[in-house]
Amino acid sequence: MPNKANEPRAFNPASAGGTLLAAVLLCAAIGFGVGTIVGATALITIAAVFIGFGIGFRLVYTRYRDL
Repeated sequence: MPNKANEPRAFNPASAGGTLLAAVLLCAAIGFGVGTIVGATALITIAAVFIGFGIGFRLVYTRYRDL
């Protein structure tokens, strides 16, 4: 029986895009919530979207860097 733990992961573009999208949407939702509480909804939401892109790219890079 082959050991699948030692096999390299195949690159799945849909998974990479989903990870990036999930990070952006999650950060945007958190930014919207915080912005609503603070009173600067648009500004904090936009900042959170950019932070989400950074986090998303980092997650995709760390997951697929061995390819």
